[in-house]
Amino acid sequence: MSGGFPFGFTPGGSSSGGSSSGGGPGMPFGSGAPFFAELERLLSWHDGPVNWELARQVAVRTLGDSDRAISDTEVEDVRQAVRLADVWLDPVTALPAGAIAAEGWTRGRWIEVTLPVWRTLCDPVATRVADAMRGGISSGLAQIGDSGSGLPPEIAAQIPPGIDLSQLVSAGGPIMGMVNQVGGMLFGAQVGQAIGLLASEVVSATEVGLPLGPARTAALVPANVEAFGSGLEIGSDEVRIYLALREAASQRLYGHVPWLRAHVLGAVEEYARGIAVDPGAVSRAMGMIDPTRIMNPESLQEVLGEDVFEEATTAEQAAALARLEMRLALVEGWVETVTDAAAGKNLPAASRLREMLRRRRAEGGPAEQTFATLVGLNLRPRRLREAAALWQAVGDARGVDGRDGLWAHPDLLPNADDLATPQRFAAGETTSTVGDPMAELERLRNTPAREEPPRPEPKDNTGSDDDPRGGD
Repeated sequence: MSGGFPFGFTPGGSSSGGSSSGGGPGMPFGSGAPFFAELERLLSWHDGPVNWELARQVAVRTLGDSDRAISDTEVEDVRQAVRLADVWLDPVTALPAGAIAAEGWTRGRWIEVTLPVWRTLCDPVATRVADAMRGGISSGLAQIGDSGSGLPPEIAAQIPPGIDLSQLVSAGGPIMGMVNQVGGMLFGAQVGQAIGLLASEVVSATEVGLPLGPARTAALVPANVEAFGSGLEIGSDEVRIYLALREAASQRLYGHVPWLRAHVLGAVEEYARGIAVDPGAVSRAMGMIDPTRIMNPESLQEVLGEDVFEEATTAEQAAALARLEMRLALVEGWVETVTDAAAGKNLPAASRLREMLRRRRAEGGPAEQTFATLVGLNLRPRRLREAAALWQAVGDARGVDGRDGLWAHPDLLPNADDLATPQRFAAGETTSTVGDPMAELERLRNTPAREEPPRPEPKDNTGSDDDPRGGD
């Protein structure tokens, strides 16, 4: 093999060096092997395909010094904004208030609170990425164990005398035990970086369209709300209330549509389970990673990214992607529609703030970038705009109750074809299985229950050649 150590791992890492072969328990290579000591320090996760403790640490590290504490006044401002938002939303939606608590979060708090949902969403695709990474590492280590391949002198000098590499890299050897955790470690670092970057941008618990926080808890991130309004020449109170309207609307939807949370998160999981990983891209990434820089988000961004994911090639994967994009578009479109209905009567800058949010999505905002990094999914803002137009048309044609009644069951929702013809859908001309849900419910309510016909008396079959079952 060539002179460089495989996969980008370099000897002489930051762990304690020296030539002694002694070491603590479970340290097969002793303190005299900095490379292996560095691996052992990092490979300590045993709970799933992603090292989520490393992900959390990298996410917080990515924030750097940008996070700040929030004052009691800021927390109270959030609570008052959400309370006012619910008052304004009452006349424009049939769904009652969904949040029973309102909180102000620091960026670090947003990371801690949303991490459990990210874990649910990312573990399926992480399993595939980790498997691909383990395959690449295993292949390279097998080459090391081949006595004919040789080792670079600087690595060979760190291997204690008497060590049989062929045994160490065998299926049951200690190296392979560590290899089983490398993929989760690397993917966890990448996930952590993405979540950390997202935490520096998102303004609420539901901005990405998913219910990332605790159920029925509305939350804003004051530092990001302030950054969002910077340079707009709009009062900070108005910006905060508008964003609180969006958050409160999302909480109503997820709080009072009992099937929606599991349906949306399940759609993400379904798509993630079928995603394909490019083994070549993973191998290239493995060749660039230095374990001494594993906590450096910038270095990880260079080697692990969207190019490890292949485009959806199967019909099943394409269908899963379409369902996911459709569900998220309908959620976001509804939230925008009811927010505008409430804000238009009360906030002078409502239209400007709406366009600001639309541009934020169109330019590849936090939702699109995060999904692209974590599960290889690019959200298209075009569908969000079409969904908002459809909800507006339905509201105009059927009223608030008729519009919000569509959330009674997933089969009542519009499909992709309906987004292209919102006026036809609003008028009941739809390719969906059900047209106007309120009219359908009314029809069922007015339909008298069908009476069961009287059951015939059983015949007396004694001495008869009739069918011995005698009945109908």
